[in-house]
Order: sequence, then C-alpha cells, then structure tokens
Amino acid sequence: MTDNLANNVLGHDADVPTIPDLAAAPPTPSYGQVQLKSDGVHLWLALPPDVDGDGNTISWAAVLQQLRQRLEATTTDREPQIDLYLQGGDRLLDVRQLQTLAETLHEFAITLKRVVTSRRQTALAAVTAGYSVEQLAAVDHLVQAPPQAGRPQVDPLYLQTTVRSGIDIRHGGTIVILGDTNPGSALLADGDVIVWGRLRGMAHAGFSGDRNRRIMALQMRPTQLRIADLMARPPADGPTEDWPEVAYASPDTIRIARAQDFAKTQLSPGGLGFEDP
Repeated sequence: MTDNLANNVLGHDADVPTIPDLAAAPPTPSYGQVQLKSDGVHLWLALPPDVDGDGNTISWAAVLQQLRQRLEATTTDREPQIDLYLQGGDRLLDVRQLQTLAETLHEFAITLKRVVTSRRQTALAAVTAGYSVEQLAAVDHLVQAPPQAGRPQVDPLYLQTTVRSGIDIRHGGTIVILGDTNPGSALLADGDVIVWGRLRGMAHAGFSGDRNRRIMALQMRPTQLRIADLMARPPADGPTEDWPEVAYASPDTIRIARAQDFAKTQLSPGGLGFEDP
C-alpha cells in the first residue's frame, strides 16, 4: 500500500461508524449524586466520584440504588430503547461494575453505548466490555469547546485489546493499541494513532486539526484514514505484502510510506514526535 493512498474521497463510508457529536454538554458529576440528563438524542448519566466533598466514600451499591430510584421516577418521560452515554468522571470502574450498570439500565429499556471517563483504567475496562469510550485528562474538559490545534497533548492512552466493530475510541493525546482494530471500528486522537497490529478500521490522527500527526500500524489495511482535515481511502486492490507503515499528511493529501523508509528522513530524535514532511 506504500505511497498509494492518494485516493482522497470526501464523503461518508458505509464501513465507517458514525461518530456521535459530543458538543452538547453532558451533566457535570456532582458530589454524592447520580444525575440523568437528555440532550434530545441520547440520555446522559453522570456518576459521583468515589469520595464526596466531605471525604466520605460513596459505595457502588449506593450509586446503583440512586440510579434505580432516578430511573423509576422518570420512566414515563423517556422513549423506549434509548441509548445512554455514561459520564464516569474520575470514578474508577471495572468490567464487572460496567456489566452490572448495563444490566440495571437494560431493565428500563436503556442501552449503555459509550463511556466518557478521565480514568485510564476505566477506559480500558469499557473497551474490554465492548463499549465505545472517550478518555480525557480531566472532567472539566467534558464541558469545554473542542481543543485547538497545537495545544499540549495529554498522556498517551495504551490499550492492549482488539477493537471490535462498532467501537470507537476518543482521546486527547496519542492512542496506542497493542492488538488489532476491526472494520467498523474507529480511533480518534488529537495526537498520533499507533496500532501494534492490524489496522482494519478507521483511524483519525490530529483530530483537533494538527496535520503533523501520524498514523502507524504493523499492517495497514484501513477502511479510512484521516489526518486533521484530510481524508483518504485505500485503493480497491489492496497490497500483496504487509510491512509496518506510516501515514502522513502532504500538502493536499495523505500518503503512506514504509516505516523504515519514513524513519530515515522524517523521524525526529525526540521520540514519538515527527518533523514536518
């Protein structure tokens, strides 16, 4: 596929998942309180942190009890089979807790679709459990405007997993996947996208507008690549050989080069950063 990804296509691919617009501000987590809020399309659930403002621990059982009470009180105000986005804030959640939460929601015909969190462990648990995830540096970022190009990057998000179809992952820094991404999945990073495996879904680096970001994979078989405002699809006749490759932005298109060739001329000695092509 090397240097053959000049087939830029504007529009929407059927194989690329529709990424929801999170511009509408979800509810802000409140000390000790479970909150529900509708944005007109989705239902948002905001969880309290593990410890309230007085230093008291808020147990998971207490959270589930509050949630059930809120759901029972608002049953008549909701459409059936509604999708829910969870704003976990800085509360630490594991796979078992997410499954229990999903089961509770299911009793009220609500489906858990996405987890927004500032905890890396929660983000990993969400992907493992099969939910889309947005992992941010701080809870405050959830109610701010999208970040500007060139802003400081948050720490990379490392996930050792297979990203299944229908799952999308958002992160304000670099995303590193130790595994494969399947068709129908999506990775959206303000930084670089690195897949230590087969990239077969959609990848978007420089999501906030930075064209200097890169997409790297051991096997580059994407349904679609995006870097900042540029978008490209692979040619219909795929490569006959596979090797580590890097996708980068030229002045008006996205190009791909073998990693070893790209490194000789483009790689900066500063680690993950790259010089302008």
